[in-house]
Amino acid sequence: MNQGRVIVLALVAVIVVLVGSSSFYTVNPKEWALVMRFGKVLKTNDQTGLHFKIPMIDRVTYYDKRILNLDMEPQRYLTVGKKALVVDSYVKWHIVDPLEFYQAVDGSEDSVGVRLTQLVNGGLRNEFGKRKLLEIVSGDRQQIVDDLRASLEKAAQQYGVEVVDVRLQRIDLPEKVSVSVYRRMEANRSRIAKQYRAQGAEAAQTIRADANRQAEIIRANAYQKAQAIRGEGDAKATLIYSRALRINPDFYKLYRSLEAYRKSFKNKDDVLILDPSSEFFRYLKNPNSR
Repeated sequence: MNQGRVIVLALVAVIVVLVGSSSFYTVNPKEWALVMRFGKVLKTNDQTGLHFKIPMIDRVTYYDKRILNLDMEPQRYLTVGKKALVVDSYVKWHIVDPLEFYQAVDGSEDSVGVRLTQLVNGGLRNEFGKRKLLEIVSGDRQQIVDDLRASLEKAAQQYGVEVVDVRLQRIDLPEKVSVSVYRRMEANRSRIAKQYRAQGAEAAQTIRADANRQAEIIRANAYQKAQAIRGEGDAKATLIYSRALRINPDFYKLYRSLEAYRKSFKNKDDVLILDPSSEFFRYLKNPNSR
């Protein structure tokens, strides 16, 4: 009897524990909790902590509250001029209304991803279809993103989600088109570079010619000034010579003879052929001669 009572008490304790543990659920800051009863949504809860529910009757489903990333496969779009572009894009979104999310897509993130992908593809097709290639390349990308985000934000509300951001990661031309476009760009840049080089060569020639002209003017002015200084020096020298000749004719003659000797025998290889009795050797033979 005692053993049977122990077994019963043990079973009761187990049942109490199971019922007690199933009477509560927890919510963390990163998720939404959707409480359902008999297949119908009873309430939504995002309050962090421990909460009560009726065991065996209420069921709790959790959804991620964090921002999710939808990275889409590159798609091909046509511009106004029927130029093909391959665009790689992504969308960041998160759940803001779990009840709407559950009712619209049965709480499936994959279903939302499919619908957002369809919306993005349709939006980009419209945006690229009304623009030229040059407009897209030269700076309309941000306007495309802004217009696309506005349309996505409005459409995403019906799924209980909010689009946080839309980005075009890369816009490429198809490989065959890229080669021809790059070649045209290269030829155009080469033409511009040649034009700049020609302009530079012309400017360099002008600068060089002006520099040569100024150099000639400087040399001419320097030569003119040197000749004037030399003329003044020769005049002063002549005046000094004439004064020396008047003051001491013999010293003047000696000085002039020594100058003649110095200039005549400036190089040891110089050869001078003169008559020994020439007046030129007068002071060499007799320094005291007058």
